[in-house]
Amino acid sequence: MTDDTKTGMRKGLTSYGDSNFSLFLRKAFIKAMGYSDEALDLPVIGIVNTYSGYNPCHGNVPELIDAIERGVMLSGGLPVQFPTISLHESFSHPTSMYLRNLMAMDTEEMIRAQPMDAVVLIGGCDKTVPAQLMAAASANVPAISVVSGPMLSGTHGAERVGACTDCRRYWGMHRAGDVDEAEINQISGKLAPSVGFCGVMGTASTMACMTEALGMMLPGGASIPAVAAERKRHAEAAGRRAVQLAAEGLTPDKIMTPEAFANSLRILMAIGGSTNGIVHMTAVAGRLGIDVDLDAFDRMGHETPVLVDLKPSGMNYMDDFDKAGGLRVVMREIKHLLNLDCLTISGKTLGEEIEAAPEPWPQNVVRPLADPINASGGITVLRGNLAPRGAIFKQSAAAAHLHTHTGRAVVFESIEDLTNRIDLPDLDVAAEDILILRNAGPIGAPGMPEAGYIPIPRKLAEQGVKDMVRMSDARMSGTAFGSIVLHICPEAAVGGPLALVQTGDRISLDVPNRSLELLVDDAELEKRRAVWKAPVSDEGLRGYRKLFMEHVQQADEGCDMDFLTSRPFTASTP
Repeated sequence: MTDDTKTGMRKGLTSYGDSNFSLFLRKAFIKAMGYSDEALDLPVIGIVNTYSGYNPCHGNVPELIDAIERGVMLSGGLPVQFPTISLHESFSHPTSMYLRNLMAMDTEEMIRAQPMDAVVLIGGCDKTVPAQLMAAASANVPAISVVSGPMLSGTHGAERVGACTDCRRYWGMHRAGDVDEAEINQISGKLAPSVGFCGVMGTASTMACMTEALGMMLPGGASIPAVAAERKRHAEAAGRRAVQLAAEGLTPDKIMTPEAFANSLRILMAIGGSTNGIVHMTAVAGRLGIDVDLDAFDRMGHETPVLVDLKPSGMNYMDDFDKAGGLRVVMREIKHLLNLDCLTISGKTLGEEIEAAPEPWPQNVVRPLADPINASGGITVLRGNLAPRGAIFKQSAAAAHLHTHTGRAVVFESIEDLTNRIDLPDLDVAAEDILILRNAGPIGAPGMPEAGYIPIPRKLAEQGVKDMVRMSDARMSGTAFGSIVLHICPEAAVGGPLALVQTGDRISLDVPNRSLELLVDDAELEKRRAVWKAPVSDEGLRGYRKLFMEHVQQADEGCDMDFLTSRPFTASTP
């Protein structure tokens, strides 16, 4: 019997030259945990425990594990939880994106190393879900995703608030002098009133919705609040289903097809989701040898309206979205645009799951097709001499009058330079200028932090300026908003055109025509390139930092490691 056909405790035995001895040792040690022989003969379902005292997004994970274990045992399986890296946006230096690939590697290797017939992946905070999907795609063991769920919204006075769009809005007001120190401290205790991930359509909520649309999560799971009883029932159902997956041999590669990735990207548009969604799903697809066609993605935007009225593209919160029926309401509205034959983790097709969803009821969170938030998708792909491999613009969260804009560049060399100069009273900047941050990409930062949400210079904020065009090779939080060009590719640190921009240059942004142009002639750019020097040195690097710097790919490739991407690509998203 080959290792591929072995099940339960017989999978992946350590080699001592005697497989029976290996199994004997394994059982002898695991019995120290109190297991009986009868229990050890059951199908083993691994449960990824991503609880951490540093991760409030995952504060309910112990309760979810209890529910998943109950579901596994009710279906005749043996649940075994195991820890992996856990990432939280505010507690990951230099950035959680830098550590996403490390979490993916950790999760993949632990799935491979330990005996399990299926695995339940508990994620939530922004980078945890994509890291787990990347791992599942590579390990290709039957897997099902469960998220911790969004936190509830809070109140400040008579106003509803939620992390973290309102964090940024109030901090901007504080910078402008409209909110004093006492009030901002009071607000900080209102923005995250419960455990769970951000309760707006930020990256965490976006990835939850995209995962459900991809087919790797049971229907309805993306939006159930972290503290709701239904969240535990959903987790129990996932545990039950994991045992069935083990018996059926339904592996991730049968779910995560090019057409399924297209569904998830379509949903990204329809929900007005985070720009990070495109980077993360590109990385997941790359693990399976699937290329995400950015031009095809942009074409989706022309025909996919934004239907979900949630911050930062609208006004509501994730608990409202769940009460409105969640993602299935969105998918019902755009089912003519989806690949309905895609198999989902439930064993049914996406079309069958949409048909089986509860009948719609009156609500004002998910708009009908005839009355969208935006007639075309929230995210556009820009190209031009400043971004030959593309850049991203979230038009649904930007001021409409700045979608077409030409202005003077004001350049910041690094995040440190930005921090040191952005609030100087003598900074030479006007509202019609374009703020440029470079050397903040995958290699330049390193780790492509969410520094693309460049603050409005204090002198302009105090004058009442709420938005201006900003550009960088960094990312932006899904909870952020503004007229911001992101993921300029290639990044400045590897010699991309962004490295050649000088303060005073003119730049043209034309979102309707998908254009991003540096208005400097080619001869001058060649002169600048001749004297350009890479700002990042690899001297003295060690450990994961060395591995990351030598192998991380650019934003259009998902920022995954080159040796983890399955090349050459054998398929592309339609």
